[in-house]
Amino acid sequence: MGKLGGKVAFVSGGSQGIGEQIALLFGREGATVAVLASSDLAKAETVAKRIRGAGGQASAHAADVRHADEVASVVSKVSAAHGPIDILINSAGVFPPTPAANTPEDLYDKVMDINVKGTWNTICAIAPSMRARKTGWIVNISSVLGTMALANYAVYCASKAAVNMLTRSLAIEFGRDGVHVNCIAPGNTATPMNENLRTEAQYKGFVDMMGARTPSGRTYSLPEEMATMALYLSCSDSKPVHGAIVVMDEGFSLGV
Repeated sequence: MGKLGGKVAFVSGGSQGIGEQIALLFGREGATVAVLASSDLAKAETVAKRIRGAGGQASAHAADVRHADEVASVVSKVSAAHGPIDILINSAGVFPPTPAANTPEDLYDKVMDINVKGTWNTICAIAPSMRARKTGWIVNISSVLGTMALANYAVYCASKAAVNMLTRSLAIEFGRDGVHVNCIAPGNTATPMNENLRTEAQYKGFVDMMGARTPSGRTYSLPEEMATMALYLSCSDSKPVHGAIVVMDEGFSLGV
């Protein structure tokens, strides 16, 4: 049946990148997966079809995680169709450069609202049911840049640091109710969100530096590798783990 047999998983940002790979893996492990895209329902349906095609159960949904009412509506529909949500994966996010004094206010708001408020909104919509049932797993997808700085990405770094502290604070708040809250902090991962780092000539020096600095020598990880950790943090295997920030960056942040 798999590690997640009988569980219902809600994956925001599940239509691409790390979220997509988590959704696919969870489907193979027996979960009924609700795949949430920000606006493109067709993309979410593509992932859901792949899960169903492999013998799993999945549904596709679209909502802007910045709006609590949209999130609550989708959560209500998922719960009515599949039963209460056991696992929440917060993978929706954006990664634009935000140089100081040269970033429009609406871009600042977009980064903070999707990366932080979006995470908060899904948790507030789903966690009460988990706490009432005394069981649940919440995994937030942060970034190594929530633990170290990168020039010209200050707002993104700040947003992911906020996600890290949401994780730790809520792990304390929810722990006595049987709800695990943990976080994965990927480094450079091969996803559409940061494809420019791997393909544009202007970033070649930076990518080469990363390869030289990582103990593994790899310049980026794979989203499938992040999904494997998400699976561990979403089942009874991780029973003693609360409030962890699992950095998966090929060792880049260790130093030189």
